[in-house]
Amino acid sequence: MAFNGKKREPRKSMHQPGWITLEGGFAARPCVVQDMSATGAKVTIDDPNTLPGKLRLALSRDTRSGWPCEVVWRRGKTVGVKFVG
Repeated sequence: MAFNGKKREPRKSMHQPGWITLEGGFAARPCVVQDMSATGAKVTIDDPNTLPGKLRLALSRDTRSGWPCEVVWRRGKTVGVKFVG
């Protein structure tokens, strides 16, 4: 197996309720955080097709908390996000 120089961050399995807010939006949408690492997370949401490329992921409904993210992949109701900023 070739080493490409990118080391994957260890992911912590969580299955914890989370909240997604969109840029400039105040309505938090419920999701489930499947796992999380220092650089990103895997999230399940009922309607992933309406998610834009940039969003905020939080582990509480407080819209001021959480991390700015970019969607990096989508598979069915599951999306992968990387933390930015």
